[in-house]
Amino acid sequence: MKKFLLAVDEGTTSCRAVLFSLHDKRAVCSYSQPLNVSYPFDGWVEQDAGEIFEKQMLCVRRIFETTSYDPACVIAVGVTNQRESTVIWDRKTGAPLAPCIGWQCRRTAGEIERIRKQGLESTIKKKTGLVADAYFSATKLEWLLDNTPGARDKAAAGELLAGTLDSYLIYRMTGGGRHITDVTNASRTMLFNINSMDWDDELLSMFRIPRKILPAVTECAGHFGTTEIAGRRIPICGIAGDQQASLVGQACFDKGDVKCTYGTGAFVLANIGAKPRITRSPLLTTVAYKIGGETAYAFEGSVFNAGSVMSWLQSIGLISSASESEAIASGVPDSGGVYLIPAFTGMGAPYWNMNCRAAILGLTRATEKAHIVRAALECIALRSGEVYDLMTDALGMPLGALNADGGMSRNSLLLSTQADVIGAPVRKSREIECTALGAAYLAGIGAGVIKGVEEIKRTHAYEAAFEPSQDGLKAERLKAGWKQAVGTLLTDSAT
Repeated sequence: MKKFLLAVDEGTTSCRAVLFSLHDKRAVCSYSQPLNVSYPFDGWVEQDAGEIFEKQMLCVRRIFETTSYDPACVIAVGVTNQRESTVIWDRKTGAPLAPCIGWQCRRTAGEIERIRKQGLESTIKKKTGLVADAYFSATKLEWLLDNTPGARDKAAAGELLAGTLDSYLIYRMTGGGRHITDVTNASRTMLFNINSMDWDDELLSMFRIPRKILPAVTECAGHFGTTEIAGRRIPICGIAGDQQASLVGQACFDKGDVKCTYGTGAFVLANIGAKPRITRSPLLTTVAYKIGGETAYAFEGSVFNAGSVMSWLQSIGLISSASESEAIASGVPDSGGVYLIPAFTGMGAPYWNMNCRAAILGLTRATEKAHIVRAALECIALRSGEVYDLMTDALGMPLGALNADGGMSRNSLLLSTQADVIGAPVRKSREIECTALGAAYLAGIGAGVIKGVEEIKRTHAYEAAFEPSQDGLKAERLKAGWKQAVGTLLTDSAT
């Protein structure tokens, strides 16, 4: 009888369930549902955690309702999720007490400014590897406790639980049996000490977060309770935040291995080995994974807008779908001096500027739609390239090929431009959804049917490689123009 691993992949704008064959680690079927995202005020991003759970479980059910696959053949479930997004819920009912605050939300930017003025940034960086930013969960959770009626009283009475979306999903999937998170998601909260690998009392006090409402922290592979699927009890054996899951899915287990997932945002992670390296650079240091008692760390650079840039182009009528962007952009040899700076929700690494906003610079009467669409693709490659270069410098060794996955890795023009920008090959994974694949790998390790990372390294495959163009001067001109455009924008936003 064929055996399978099931990935529960909860993203920002959609959730999906993906069934992978244990034999060849290929996806055999999947089902997805769109998720609603609301923007009630400027800079605010919210979602309904209850809707997320219901749609996620609908995806799981539909896998078996619409195919001939038998849930009895599923060995284990792996869970992966959008990180940093934060939810509080009632311990008894599992019902959210307030909307989930999304990772892109900037409502707590004022609190971050207060922290910076108090000189607490260095403490946060030293303990967590993160920069002080509204992107992370700490100020989101503080805001929810302060602004949800009765939340602090419920927390004091033991009636409230909190966490990132992995912990909420698993709580609901296990019928309230487990309140847990894994080290990768915990390391994105700005409350977790990546040196001691535990919630940090000083940080909890700084943000007024009671420890008892937070989940227990686990490794990424193990036995994390069971969930019911079509009348079957199936163990949950893998957990990781989406970007770390894709690092695992790309088999980046050696120091210097690097990947970029092009989804709603673009996230570059480089494996830096078994010891955390906290640098003065604007890079983040985060937990890459913990498997079998062995921890690996990663440098990370977060580009907040990638696929969301395509969504914006669609919303204003320049393209009808993201897949159309390559053909339109290929209609011109370059962007004609146009630069799109995708600061729709501020700028992540290396700028960490919460106040700047998106802009298009270099428009002339000769500018056509194709130039703007090409500039939109180029800005994703340029932003990711800035992070890649920073990582090379911080690690002190060449990173080599960039392993690409995510929905936008289907765009060959984007990947070829990326290779030109970084001056190194870009390898497209055979499996586009490496986030789900990583969750399945972890579930397999946790269930004992995948014999650790060496087996994954032997079997992982790539579909295509994009080599940098021999015209390095063109890439350097593109990067120089980008640097000038960003400098102009940041100068304007500061005034």
